[in-house]
Amino acid sequence: MSDAAQLLARSNSLRRRALACTPGGVHSNVRLAGPQVFIDHAHGAWLYDVDGENYVDYLLGQGPNFLGHAPAHIVDAVAAACRKGLIYGGQHKLEVEATEAVCEALGWADMVRFGVSGTESVQAALRLARGATGRTKVVRFEGHYHGWLDNVLTADGPGGWGTASAGQLASHLDDFLVLPWNDAGVLRDTLDRHRDEIAAVIMEPIMINAGVIEPRPGYLEAVREACTRHGVVLIFDEVISGFRLGLGGAAGRYGVRPDLATYGKAMAGGWPVSALAGRADLMEHFGTGKVNHSGTFNGSVMAMAAVQATVRHLAEDPPYSAITAHGTALMDGLRSIGTSHHLPLRVAGLPVAFHVSFGDAEVYDYRSLQQLDLGRYTRLAPELVGHGLWVAGRGVWYVSARHGADELDAALTRFDKAITEWVS
Repeated sequence: MSDAAQLLARSNSLRRRALACTPGGVHSNVRLAGPQVFIDHAHGAWLYDVDGENYVDYLLGQGPNFLGHAPAHIVDAVAAACRKGLIYGGQHKLEVEATEAVCEALGWADMVRFGVSGTESVQAALRLARGATGRTKVVRFEGHYHGWLDNVLTADGPGGWGTASAGQLASHLDDFLVLPWNDAGVLRDTLDRHRDEIAAVIMEPIMINAGVIEPRPGYLEAVREACTRHGVVLIFDEVISGFRLGLGGAAGRYGVRPDLATYGKAMAGGWPVSALAGRADLMEHFGTGKVNHSGTFNGSVMAMAAVQATVRHLAEDPPYSAITAHGTALMDGLRSIGTSHHLPLRVAGLPVAFHVSFGDAEVYDYRSLQQLDLGRYTRLAPELVGHGLWVAGRGVWYVSARHGADELDAALTRFDKAITEWVS
């Protein structure tokens, strides 16, 4: 058997073994529709599979690998901290240092509580808002993602926004009011009508998960003013945008302070950790025990080491200018390739995270995003993976600190080849 055949046999064998013991062969349903490729290792901005193929990675593990794969200084910091222990069931110095680092980086938050996943920190934020206000309803927005649990997972259907999964209880969504995003008038009217019922407004301050859509000028300010007027807790879900758009995240970029915000992904160099940050008067409800927030792995030694090392690196050696330069050149290059092939390729968003699709429409919310030919890009994505570009079918591309000139050249060359073969 040739070396290539042996490698292919190894990949197919892993797939068969995975299907035999794991539903769908994956441990997250997000990966069901993704490439069924087995990764052997990763370094910088590259993935290497068990078949000997390599990929320029613009998915970054769904976003967390903002500093690239396995950054040495983060790995070394975590390894050194772990030699002292992993979970103490008690407080430790790294918790304090990591919390101080996050508060200083954000610039607006008084206090922080750490968790493990963005989904759970969102739950903590919702519970805290309800506990502090004594109200139950929450305003959220079409197309925004806040986790996979029953009370936040939604999908657009014939009857409007409802459950997205079998087994999900529709009643768990009863206290949510789903509005179109980027329309300040609709939000004001809703808060006026339900002024004594609404505990919180939760949103992605920049809609990265679907379309990478920025807020309209003045929109976040209008939301802030309306929430303040009605005593509603404003929650920014910055699990994706936090530390990616800058040390201050979207709150810093747009100059609007939420009352609470959730963070994850780029905050810890690829380590699974999340955070809820907020105003002291709200966060203290955890400290008094009035509102419960628990978790065995919250503030673990390894997570705190990763957060501290990552935030320190982002502050002392910020990668944002280099990422902007790479992302801008990549976006321009992709557009040029689309034009050369007479394709209506649309590349929009920010250099650090942008969206690729087909069509020509003014996109400002979820509904207008649907005017694009999103399915066409979904069909293209597997071709891109097959040509060595690791991307998601939903069209979001992430740029890391480890994407440089070599990666840019490889990405554009591979994209052009994939498009050439796809349209022929």
